[in-house]
Amino acid sequence: MRENPYGTILGVMAGVGKNNNSPSIKIGKIISPPPEIQVSYNGIMLDKKDVWISEYLLIGYVRTAKGNIVSATQNRGGGSGYAQYESHNHDIANDYTDTIIYTDTLVAGDCVSIMPMVSEDGSNQQYIILDKIVHL
Repeated sequence: MRENPYGTILGVMAGVGKNNNSPSIKIGKIISPPPEIQVSYNGIMLDKKDVWISEYLLIGYVRTAKGNIVSATQNRGGGSGYAQYESHNHDIANDYTDTIIYTDTLVAGDCVSIMPMVSEDGSNQQYIILDKIVHL
């Protein structure tokens, strides 16, 4: 019987597509929080040698924001009857810098999104902890 060339091409295309797909994201459960992290994932226990973690999930992560607040106060009157105390407001235009230092992290029982990856040197399987997740 003769092989269907279309089936062969489709099979090759499916294999190439499968090999080039991003790894699927799975759910893990925190057993022990950072810095000595342990995560239950897909029937195995991961520890800090196995995982990469988003920096903002760590205690002490610092984030700075800058901006300018532009607004005005609400109209108010003084009540004495003099013109300078009539209802008026004041413009606000203030620059600010605010620093946030995170003091919490993952706790035992938290669910996290995990994406499998190959280590930088290609020698072993590792995992990226992307974020804490919840199911509504």
